[in-house]
Formats: sequence, structure tokens, C-alpha cells
Amino acid sequence: MDVANKSVSEFVLLGLSNSWELQLFFFMVFSLFYVATMVGNSLIVITVIADSHLHSPMYFLLTNLSIIDMSLASFATPKMITDYLTGHKTISFDGCITQIFFLHLFTGTEIILLMAMSLDRYIAICKPLRYASIISPWVCVALMVASWVVGVMHSMSQVIFALTLPFCGPNEVDSFFCDLPVVFQLACVDTYVLGLFMISTSGIIALSCFMLLFNSYVIVLVTIKHHSSKGSYKALSTCTAHFIVVVMFFGPCIFIYMWPLNSFLIDKILSVFYTIFTPILNPIIYTLRNQEVRTAMRKLKNRLLSPNKTTPLHYF
Repeated sequence: MDVANKSVSEFVLLGLSNSWELQLFFFMVFSLFYVATMVGNSLIVITVIADSHLHSPMYFLLTNLSIIDMSLASFATPKMITDYLTGHKTISFDGCITQIFFLHLFTGTEIILLMAMSLDRYIAICKPLRYASIISPWVCVALMVASWVVGVMHSMSQVIFALTLPFCGPNEVDSFFCDLPVVFQLACVDTYVLGLFMISTSGIIALSCFMLLFNSYVIVLVTIKHHSSKGSYKALSTCTAHFIVVVMFFGPCIFIYMWPLNSFLIDKILSVFYTIFTPILNPIIYTLRNQEVRTAMRKLKNRLLSPNKTTPLHYF
């Protein structure tokens, strides 16, 4: 790493509050949410793998979404929880860059994966006769690989940009993790130009992807509206769940990256939302609204309680 562009060796994470009472409250709440996120998403992954009835493209993509959500919840939250216990709120320059890399890796990957899930539902509902030929197992794997490739490319562009910034003094990050909208304001350069870069590389991309997803779900919902059957109700429930996840994920991202120079308080609230709250929405929404997943979980529980009955696993 080129150290010529930086005289700052570490950053101080100011966190969410200086109040000891609030820090204790955040520690308990965020610890609970983190454990619930990991347990809930792990349960989805295990359930989908264990139940052959869920070996379909939609649940394959859902499993990958759960893995990404667990990763997104883990890149910064464990450190924040530990910092509340130890009072140690500093992070090295390399550690800060690493957080930026993984944040944009997981968010970039999730954006493409949500688009893949939208494509899956669009073809399943609007072109049901061609679904099996279009969304094949190989296509699902290709979509998954493409989402990670795009995520890596996006995160690398953000990291390369961050490494070129000159840091010459201020090192207090007004957040509980490192992200470009707060870190670049500590750089010894004109933040207006940097803000334009943030808008063009993250904000507009997130907004464009959201508009595409929004339009696709509108088409799907209009198609469902013209059918009145049990299958249509099931499709409506599934698409509604997908759309809730999309809105809850994209909303904070669009606001933060389209207006990178806005209030730090608003940024903090939204950052908590999409790094801590959103990852737990996946297991809540997909298990409470999806009868197939709930049934599979009950069957898995019965299999664990009666281990003598086993069934072979075949994906897709």
C-alpha cells in the first residue's frame, strides 16, 4: 500500500452515541439482532439444502441472499459490539479500507442478486411455459457468479478510489464503521468533486437498479391481477415479500449515496438500517409469508427429532 498519500495510520470510530446508557442499550439490541440474523439466515440455508421440495431456482437464489445477508451483517457489527464492551473505538487505516471493500462487495452483490430474483419471478409469472427452459440450473449458477463478479468489480473501484485520497490530519469517522461518504470528508481535497464521484459510481447505479426492479415488479403485479386463483395468491405473496426486501435495502442506499454530503445523523440511522436491520428482514419475511418454507422447517425439525428417517439430497 502506498503510504505517501496518507499521514493517518488509524481512524477513530465515534459510533452512534457518547452516552454510556445508550451504548449499553445499543450493545444489547445489536447483539440480539446480530445473533437473530445469523441464526435465522443459517436456518433458511439449512432448510433449503435439506428439503428437496425447495430445490428450485427461487430458493437457490434465496439461499445465496441469506449468505450475503449474513456477510453484510458481519463486516462491521461484531466490531461495533466488541467496541461497546472494550471502549476501544479505533480502527487501522488498512482495517478501514477493508471495511469499505467488504461493504461494497456485499451490497453490490446483493443488488445484482435481487435483480436476478426479480428476473426469476418475472419469467415464472409472465412466461410460465418457458420458465424451465430459461431459468435452468446453469443459468442460476451463472446469475450467482455474475452477482459476485460485479460485487468485486464495484468494491475494487471504491477501494482504489479511497487509496488515492490524501489524509493529512482529521481522523474521526462519525459512524460505527468506515464507508466512503463519511471517510472521504476527512480527505485533504475538495469534497464536492468527491461527492460527484460517489453519486455517479454508487448513487445513480443504485437508483437505476431500483427503478428497473420497481418496473419489473409492477409488470408482475399487473399480470397477477388478471388471474384469480390460489397460485396467483401465492405468487402475489412471494412477489410482495421480494418487493419489501428490495425497498428496505435500496431506500437507505439510494439516500446515502445520492446525497453523500447530508446530515451525519440521518446517515447513521440509515447505516444501522441496512447493515443491521435489513439482513434480519430476509428470514422474517420469507419464513412468515412463505408456507413452503414454514412447512419445510417443520419437516426439518421432525427429521432432527427422528434421525432414523433420512432422505437423499438432490439439488434442482
